[in-house]
Amino acid sequence: MSSLPSTPSTSSTSAALPIAVYYLASFHQICVVTALLPLVTLFICFVTAYVFQYDDVHETHCRVYNIVPSISAITGVSPQRYFWRLSIALHIGPRLPIAFVYKNFYRSMLSNLQQRQPHLVPKADLMIKLILVLNLIEVSSLGGVTYISNRENYPIHEKIFITFMVCSLCYMLATIKLHEILFEDESKLLPMQRESIKWKRILFITSILSTVGLLVFFAKHRFYCHDLAFSWFAFFEYVIAIANMLFHFTIIWDFPSQFMLIVQGPKEKIEDIFKRAIAKCD
Repeated sequence: MSSLPSTPSTSSTSAALPIAVYYLASFHQICVVTALLPLVTLFICFVTAYVFQYDDVHETHCRVYNIVPSISAITGVSPQRYFWRLSIALHIGPRLPIAFVYKNFYRSMLSNLQQRQPHLVPKADLMIKLILVLNLIEVSSLGGVTYISNRENYPIHEKIFITFMVCSLCYMLATIKLHEILFEDESKLLPMQRESIKWKRILFITSILSTVGLLVFFAKHRFYCHDLAFSWFAFFEYVIAIANMLFHFTIIWDFPSQFMLIVQGPKEKIEDIFKRAIAKCD
């Protein structure tokens, strides 16, 4: 009785493959495009909806005077709805691996913290995990609030929007606090690193103040139907959205010269090549 030919194992097949680079891209450029995409799209949606669909985007349940439409309004009409959803889909894709890149980036700094203040390492490690979770929830809720519009299901849209707001602010605060732990003496940082931390703080404070304004005018609009209350609510909503986008745009200072690489070959050999290259550079 003849036996079937044996199938080579995955490990042996991998070991037989030559080293080959299939993709090499500037991580900096990917981050720039990812961060700018929703900002540019939001501007286009606002201008086109304001010019061509003025009555549709200014309609509110109070039917009072209003001059600034909300983000949900300008991205809820057609064709802006499809343009915005496509933009967010392209934006969310890179945001997921970027979240894990940040996790590994922060973890690589724990060895220095271990030498300076070992008692802070467990706290920093916990905050790194928290930042990753908050980042992933923020990205997921951004997708939810985009694809479940206020016109289709307002109660769900509202809850997801609140989740996005809370996780976004908590993510910003946790990131700033982690930076204060990892970079105790900011005078020793590179100019780009100091610029990144400075703008993270400015944008977080802007988001907090704008959130207070947003809540105040939302209450005035919802419960008292004041004229222009919804316009002020929408204004602060834009400020929060732009501050959030720019906060993530500070990644251009965190990763100025990194690359994304897809390489073929056995894992052990690839790791060995990189270890030898790093040792040679050091």
